[in-house]
Parts: sequence; C-alpha cells; structure tokens
Amino acid sequence: MRVLGIESSCDETGIAIYDSEAGLLGHALYSQVDMHALYGGVVPELASRDHIRKAIPLIKDVMAQAGTAPGQIDAIAYTAGPGLAGALMVGACLARSLAWSWDIPALGVHHMEGHLLAPLLEDDAPAFPFVALLVSGGHTQLVDVQGVGQYTLLGESMDDAAGEAFDKTAKMMDLPYPGGPHIARLAMQGNEGRFVFPKPMTDRPGLDFSFSGLKTFARNTIEACRAESGLTEQDKADIARAFEIAVVETLVVKCKRALKETGHKRLVIAGGVSANKYLRSRLHEVMGGMGGKVYYPRPAFCTDNGAMIAFAGWLRLRAGQRDDVPVHIYPRWPMEQLEAVHG
Repeated sequence: MRVLGIESSCDETGIAIYDSEAGLLGHALYSQVDMHALYGGVVPELASRDHIRKAIPLIKDVMAQAGTAPGQIDAIAYTAGPGLAGALMVGACLARSLAWSWDIPALGVHHMEGHLLAPLLEDDAPAFPFVALLVSGGHTQLVDVQGVGQYTLLGESMDDAAGEAFDKTAKMMDLPYPGGPHIARLAMQGNEGRFVFPKPMTDRPGLDFSFSGLKTFARNTIEACRAESGLTEQDKADIARAFEIAVVETLVVKCKRALKETGHKRLVIAGGVSANKYLRSRLHEVMGGMGGKVYYPRPAFCTDNGAMIAFAGWLRLRAGQRDDVPVHIYPRWPMEQLEAVHG
C-alpha cells in the first residue's frame, strides 16, 4: 500500500509518501516560521492561507521525488486534529478532494499519534509496550503505549506545556520566534549554577506537569537583571541555561516515575522539544542507569511532518479503517478516544 500523507495542523506544511514495502519514498516540509516571526507567534489566518498556497506544489514535488503517479497512490492520510481549525480544514479538504478524484480511501490521523509513532520509522524502532513522552507545541504528555491506539494517559501539562514555556521565556528575552532552539543555543554558553530555577511539581507525587510558575520565575529573574544593570548577553545565556536545566530535569523526573509505575524498559520521546540535545543526553544517561533504552525519531521528524502522518495512516488503513465522505476535523481531540488497532 502506498499512502500520501498531508500534515497541516499549525504552521508547517508537510507532505510525504510511504510505501508499505519500500518504506518512505519521499517527503518535504515547508515552514512558515519566517512569516510568523514578524508577529512573535503563529497567526492562524495567515497559517491557513499559506497552507493553501504551498500544499499542492509540495505534493507535486514529493510525487516527483518518489517517482509516483496519481494512479500509484492507494490512500491518503491527513491530519484531522488536534490543531488550528482553519489549518486543519485546508489539509482535510485537499485530502478528501484528491481521494474523491482519484477514487481512493482517505483517513484522518491524530497529530499526536503521528508524533508518538514516528520513532517506528527508524531502523532501530521500539517494540510495544513503552512509555511515550510527547513534547510538541502545546502538548506535554506521558502515555502508556501498549499498541497502536492502545493508549493510557499517565500525565499531562496542567497549564503551559514545555514548548510553550520555552517560546514565552525566549520572547521575554527578545529572542526570535520560535524560541526553543534559541534558548538551547544560548544555554550552551551559559554558566550553570549562577541561577537556579525550580523544578515544578517534582516535590509531590504524580505525573502531571506545570510550567506556568517556571515561566513566571524566569520573568522575575529577567526583570531583576534588567533593573540591576541591564540584561546582558551573558545574563541571557545564564538564564537560558538555568531554564533549560529546570525543564529537562522536570521531564526526566516524571519519565523515571512513569517507567517505574508501568514497569516498562523502553521510553519513546517525540515532538519538537525531543530534538533538545541536553534532554536527549540526560534521558540516555537515566535509561542506561535503569537498564532500559530511549528511542527518538530523526531530527527531521521531531517537528511536524508528513512522514509521521503517512506512516500512522498506513497502520490504520491496513487494518481497514476509512473515513466517510463528510470532512471531519477535531481542533481538540483526546488521544484516548482513538480506536485500537490489533494485529
């Protein structure tokens, strides 16, 4: 089965073609970061319009890259949620229109399930069951994964997600959008120990997250530096270092708890924040000490991408799942509502 994947949940247009025998045949991604950076964050209406402008040219490019004609596409998978309603609608309507004109099935895919399953695209893919740490955009979740569609939510962010906290803290220091990568680069130049930030909700039981208070602590530190002698580049680097350590160590503590609670020895980390080098090194260290192993998607598949949607769609399409004719999108869509796939 050859599946065309379309991802348009937010500010990146991702297209890919996955073949059940040959694997990933081609993929392309167009990021709207430069456009949204002018506004300090994603503007939903502009995001939707840009998906309209870029999706079809990207599909043509990927089909040429994959040496695939329309008649060789067996199904289309598209992101149905969660995400921005307008952006989701662009991808969904395009997918349904192509499926109708090519007389093939289409299936709406859960964006976070795409991230969760992305490491299965790698040669060193994890086997089920495992614990998944999903850190993507507005989501920070720990999930017990028994199989495709067999998910138990263990913990999630109660307010700001990790990625949001990175972006908002970066904005306080006048760093460009998106802020996460800029904080990570600055942190490498920072002095560890000059500032010590709290590790939220690690001093109490449970697997939920809260990064709003950490963001406030960062704001107070930034304002104190500005009031004292102005916010210098070294101040920014030292704050970035302290902030990154606090977020990463919080995630590490919660992952260790989740692994002990479930008894699993495999940890999957996916989503944009999973590309953070310090997080990867700490989790690798921790999993080694616990006699387990941590798995990641390749860096290109940490952020939103069409490959994860094509692959997740294929897993469900081969089980016989199909969408009916009406277009359905789900801006809010709990992953526990997904149907389990057996076999």
